[in-house]
Order: sequence, then C-alpha cells, then structure tokens
Amino acid sequence: MSQRLPDLEALELLVAVAETGSLGQAAARQRISQPSASARMRTLERRLGVRLLVRSPSGSRLTSAGLVVTDWARTVLESAYALVEGVSALRARQHGRLRVAASLTIAENLMPGWLVTLRDVDPDVHVELNVANSAHVIERLRGGEADLGFIEGRGAPRDLHSRAVARDRLVVVASPAHPWSRKRRPLRPVELATTPLLLREAGSGTRETLEAALAPYGGVTEPALELGGTAPLRIAAVSGTAPAVLSALAVADEIAAGRLVEVPTELNLNRVLRAVWPRGRELPDTAVRLLRVTRG
Repeated sequence: MSQRLPDLEALELLVAVAETGSLGQAAARQRISQPSASARMRTLERRLGVRLLVRSPSGSRLTSAGLVVTDWARTVLESAYALVEGVSALRARQHGRLRVAASLTIAENLMPGWLVTLRDVDPDVHVELNVANSAHVIERLRGGEADLGFIEGRGAPRDLHSRAVARDRLVVVASPAHPWSRKRRPLRPVELATTPLLLREAGSGTRETLEAALAPYGGVTEPALELGGTAPLRIAAVSGTAPAVLSALAVADEIAAGRLVEVPTELNLNRVLRAVWPRGRELPDTAVRLLRVTRG
C-alpha cells in the first residue's frame, strides 16, 4: 500500500512554525485556530511517521527530524507555488514577463526591495521569481529557463556575463550559551575546519565561499546539519545545536536581538553578490531596468 501524500496546507504550517518559532504564531499566519493547527500537525506526524515538534508548556520547537522535513517541505511548496504561478501566467497571458532566478540570500534579503522599486518604475512588469541555490540558478540560465540570475560565491562561469550588485560577508554565529560566544580571540581557520557546523547545502554560494576559504586547512568537516534553507539553520543555531556559518544579511535580526552572537574569525569571508546572464543573449528591457534598480 503506497503512503498517502502530505497535505500542502500542513506543510505550509510546518514551514511557518520554522519561520516564526511558535505554533501559535504559525497558526495566526495561516489564519486558523491554535487547536486546529495542533490537530493538523498531529495528522502530519502520523502520516509521515516521524515526530516533528516537541511540545511543552512554554511552546513548541522543531525536532531534528522536523528541521530536515521542513527543508524538504520548502522544496515541495516551491514547486507547488511555481505550478500555480505558471498556470496563472498562462491564463492571464501577461505581457512584460521577466523570469528571474535568485539565490536564497539575495531572494530573501535584497530582491523584495528591488522588485518594489521595479514595480514603481514599470507598473506593468510581471516578474516570475525562482529561488534556488547558485548552482541551480546557473543551470536555469543555461537551460533557457531564466532571463536574469543572481548568485553568490567566488565568481561567475566564463559563459555568463557578470555584474556586481552588492557585497556581503559570511559570519560565524552561535547561541549565547555556546562556548564560542565567549571566546576572547578570533577563531583560527583550523577550528572552523574541524568543527561540525550548521551549513547550507553543497551548491549554494554560501557553502562554496566557506569551502574555498577553508580549503588550505583541510576543507569543511562533516556538518552537524546540512539544509537548503537559512530559516531552519537559524533556529538550530539559536537552540544551541551547533554554530552556523551564514550570510550577515540573513542573521542580522537575530544578532541585534541577542538570540545569536557573531563569533570573530581570522578568515576573510567577504564575497560579492552578482547578476548573471548568458553571453550572446540579449537581455529583455525589463531585465535591463531591474539591473538599473540594483545599481540604484
């Protein structure tokens, strides 16, 4: 007997728990009651056969299995959203379509502001945004599935045009309860190279930057946890699972609130965020306008 597929609304609720850190706040975001949210999560746990949440009088938090399932759920939901958006675009036959593929850090922290400004400049533009890691962004460009891409990492392949749009740096962060948060000297590279960390998946610009920086010191050891999203990694770091290496843009709020502590390191983890597009292919006018917005 084949296993029944999980309900998409339940997966949305699980992701909302990961992003808000609370079942109650996740229920409010989904506009359902907390008892309904609890029942929906119990049904999802029974259907998957794994425990996703640890419940206590003080609230709920994701288990290690819950963090992994949340990462998979994001992929499923991204595909579902892409299906809905694609059908909507076909039905409406909207003009001025721009297909953009962007890495997670750029999509979460920079793209919203850029798109709002672009809409002010060009109210008729319709942007289809696909969020993927930098390696997949490049694949989509080469496959003709995107007009313009935004990536992280050390550089762009030779077959793509490249333009710097922003600068970023990776930071090592840890829970205030972690011993690294009290270190009086910067972390040596070998300490990072030999410590199991919370990391983005292989193929992401964040992972590529760290691996390149640690290559002279033996490379990155087996991660404590490896996921394709920053939100569950932030939550795992806050909970004290292990230190994490993430974009400064992605953890600025947690550092400001004292939920995470930036740990100084001797490594240079600065990087350039780039717009990329295929050589020999003319950029659509809407893509040119978006590039102007990023420079503004």
